Amino acid sequence: MAWWHKTVHNPILFCHAMRTIFILQILPLANSLSFDYPNFKNGDVKWEGDASVLKGAIQVTSNTIDQNNNYSVGRVTSFEQMVLWDMKSRKLADFTTKFSFVIFSENRYYGDGMAFFLADPNLPLLKDIKEGGGLGLVDGEQQWSLTPSTTNYRTLRVALIIKYNSSTLNLSVSFTMYNDSNTVEEYISYKVDLRDHLPGRVVLGFSAATGRLYEVHTLRSWSFSLSLQSDDKTNEEKPEAVPPDSSLIDSKKGKKIGFLSGLVFTFLWKRSRDRREVLVFDDEFPKGTGPKSFSYNELASATNKFAESEKLGQGGFGAVYKGYLKDMKSYAAIKRISRESRQGIKEYVTEVKVISQLRHRNLVQLIGWCHEKNDFVLVYEFMPNGSLDSHLYGVKSFLTWRVRYNIALGLASALLYLQEEWEQCVIHRDIKSSNIMLDSSFNAKLGDFGLARLVDHEKGSQTTHIAGTRGYIAPEYFSSGKATKESDIYSFGVVLLEIACGRKCVELKAEESEITLVEWVWKLYGLGRSLEEVDPKLCGEFNEKQMIRLVVVGY
Repeated sequence: MAWWHKTVHNPILFCHAMRTIFILQILPLANSLSFDYPNFKNGDVKWEGDASVLKGAIQVTSNTIDQNNNYSVGRVTSFEQMVLWDMKSRKLADFTTKFSFVIFSENRYYGDGMAFFLADPNLPLLKDIKEGGGLGLVDGEQQWSLTPSTTNYRTLRVALIIKYNSSTLNLSVSFTMYNDSNTVEEYISYKVDLRDHLPGRVVLGFSAATGRLYEVHTLRSWSFSLSLQSDDKTNEEKPEAVPPDSSLIDSKKGKKIGFLSGLVFTFLWKRSRDRREVLVFDDEFPKGTGPKSFSYNELASATNKFAESEKLGQGGFGAVYKGYLKDMKSYAAIKRISRESRQGIKEYVTEVKVISQLRHRNLVQLIGWCHEKNDFVLVYEFMPNGSLDSHLYGVKSFLTWRVRYNIALGLASALLYLQEEWEQCVIHRDIKSSNIMLDSSFNAKLGDFGLARLVDHEKGSQTTHIAGTRGYIAPEYFSSGKATKESDIYSFGVVLLEIACGRKCVELKAEESEITLVEWVWKLYGLGRSLEEVDPKLCGEFNEKQMIRLVVVGY
């Protein structure tokens, strides 16, 4: 059983943690257990990893000014294990726990989260947990690969009361959250037999972890009381009858029960958090003319409920569908962000905030957005001729030299606008042939601004985690971590070489010195064979001066 706050929660991890068969350790046990810590001092509880006591509170993960708080894991538990249910009589304990905590994030979007748990005592060792997704309970996948913004922050103050009634098998949670002078109160109850999900002996406590995104988890107070009535006549009585467990008959249903019990606490947090996030997005996104907000039902109707038959393609952050917008009487490209995407929500917000401000004939126009039903959807103008790479390497129509050269000029115009002509410098960070769309006249339009960064013109660079696609990333960006105008120009040059050569930027089957397109072209240039790289599909029908210009700029 676990309560957690989590940006991208993973119930499978919870089920795994609750169902692992453990080797029991010889530790103190209690048929009754009670404690009350309105604040904390050394020796009150057991802490592991990066957890520590600071000013009467417990910092579950790292909270240091002069050190990196990323990839921090901490765990806090009571010194005593408790008997949740008696193995002989099968009697269950009643328990009540109350705790309050604060989650502070310098970033607008939270990191991985925090959990309150009852679990088998032999949890995975913290040294084996290196990422934030497992919440310090199990090893989990990284959820983000970008450094969060440090310009905004939130402080959330939460108080919870969790009660379990063994006679009715009722698990109830009262949830109160204080944020920005608002108070959110929720209540939920669920009938669950904890004997089906937990061993008789359990350990209880809190755990948290951070990945590339981080937040500070502060436990302010904690009280707990448990009572299990002992029975000396256990051997004379038959064990308490246990209702037929359908999980023994149907393992799939048993898994579902475990899944639902894990979601009891998750539901409360996500419902209130999602409500707040929608309001935050609405406040930040542009209003008035230009891109607008769509309802989920509108977009589901436009794409025939996101049918496979309407899918145009699948990218790293989600799938793109063709849809017909009845109110606008036009087709649109509708991108549904994948719920499994490591960067999904952050890319969604970045895309809307950046591209909605840009206006240029060689940029894909954003029509609108939607964030409902835990879905994040972007709506773009429809590009009937698809992406550049689908023509260079796919089965779509052959591109003549005149069309190719015009595409190169259009992309150059877009890059000039982003770097010099708009009020801020936009570093795209993912310029590649699959992100260059072609309209009905084969004019180039640069799209996918989910990784983009805005910097002042005089600065012209931003230190960040490496983002982009292999073969397009500038060597100096890869080594320094600084995304610059020049790193985007390098990616632009690679696309120019693709246009000229008709070859992918990386060919793994090629000779070692020819795997990357840039190395191959440079090798031919050094041998004085600079036009041998030209796409043979052109059959020599190209302007030689334009071709040389394109290749020279490319490498």
